[in-house]
Amino acid sequence: MTVSTTPPRVRFAPSPTGYLHVGGARTALFNWLFARRSGGAFLLRIEDTDRERSRPEMTAAILDGLQWLGLAWDEGPYHQADALVEHRAAAERLVREGRAYRCFCPPTAPSAKAEPCRCGAIDPATAEQRAAVEPAAIRFRVPAGTTAWDDLVHGPLSFRNEDIGDFVILRSDGTPVYNFAVVVDDARMRITHVLRGDDHISNTPKQILLYEALGFAVPLFGHLPMILGPDGRRLSKRHGATSVAEYRRQGLLPEAMVNFLALLGWSPGDDREVLTREELVARFDLARVHRKAAIFDPAKLLWLNAQHMARLTGLELVERLRSYRAERGEASLDLDADPTAAGRVAEVLKTRVRTLAELSDHLRTYLAGPTAYDPAGVAKHWNDPVTVAARLEDVAQTLAAHQPWTPEAIERRLRELAAARDVPFGALVHPTRLALTGATVSPPIHDLLWALGRERVVERLRRAAERLRTEAKVAS
Repeated sequence: MTVSTTPPRVRFAPSPTGYLHVGGARTALFNWLFARRSGGAFLLRIEDTDRERSRPEMTAAILDGLQWLGLAWDEGPYHQADALVEHRAAAERLVREGRAYRCFCPPTAPSAKAEPCRCGAIDPATAEQRAAVEPAAIRFRVPAGTTAWDDLVHGPLSFRNEDIGDFVILRSDGTPVYNFAVVVDDARMRITHVLRGDDHISNTPKQILLYEALGFAVPLFGHLPMILGPDGRRLSKRHGATSVAEYRRQGLLPEAMVNFLALLGWSPGDDREVLTREELVARFDLARVHRKAAIFDPAKLLWLNAQHMARLTGLELVERLRSYRAERGEASLDLDADPTAAGRVAEVLKTRVRTLAELSDHLRTYLAGPTAYDPAGVAKHWNDPVTVAARLEDVAQTLAAHQPWTPEAIERRLRELAAARDVPFGALVHPTRLALTGATVSPPIHDLLWALGRERVVERLRRAAERLRTEAKVAS
């Protein structure tokens, strides 16, 4: 029996044993996109039956990561541990029906080779008597034959049941194993499509057998490609950051992270790579999910983040930066003291930075002003202190009265000043840039002047000119 697929119901079911990692976030995103594209429901279930490893703070971190990515769930979060009564009842039903049996074999260490279980041959009445006084697990009796399904990503797949063998569904302590718990839970939640990583392919035949034995409708399965690091090995901490929280701390935008995750194993059908959340929903199709492993490219993630930052206005970036710094417990950079200047500086910087962290560093320097000047720049552009001081004062005086204050008008006035003084344009621009930023590289000078604002520009130019005059006096 196959489950009704209209409207679709999908789920993301993480274990609260660690942070939301890239692979889990990609799985959550594909389920969310599928639900939104098809008008279905996206459910969240926390698989917390592992009492020793499950931690409440990890549950909170996973929920926070999903919320940051904008993957709102329609139902939940449900907790698998709350359904232990249902899990045990389902296992006992299978025992009564002869589809499962009591197993008295001692637990096997992960590294040890298990001896063949012969508990299936024990008379049921005898097994019940022993179970009353001995620890007993419940093992599923795998029928003969082949288990097959049409995978939504990989196409037809099949496993010989004899290669699966009877397997434990309920431990002797009464807790369900993964393959059993998810079947009971997915059936209770009326899940129609199970989309998950292809490392779960080997679990699927066991789960299909359990669905059928319990009389549950079998959902459709789709297994997403593995994510590999740039070296072709499975993505892990040796490749750098792997949790969504780490990329958030580095100053990535959630929409860029979503964009990047969507392209890990899926393509929109054309050459476009920069896509909004709405565009992803409109284009998402399981038919375009790849079978081949996806490569996690950190450089591409940074490039995508830069593209999404460039799409925001300066004021929008300032708001993002304010939230980012607040999350990190950092000061506000005086963003509220002069929001107009902050927004303008962010506007001219946004195509020159890749993350909010980089924007924060640049904005701090530009708004507060230089505390030191690049030595190489001083040697090259301030090598004649008296002359340069006069030119900086000249620029300050010109700009103090100049109207209007627009990038185009500022550039035009500076070129007119250079022509009037019969000096190259660069003879004014390079010393001015150094005076304003302390560096030799910046956005175009007219954009920078406009962004900083008249008062801040004039003050810094005159401060630098005074410094140069003082140095000239000392040298003489």
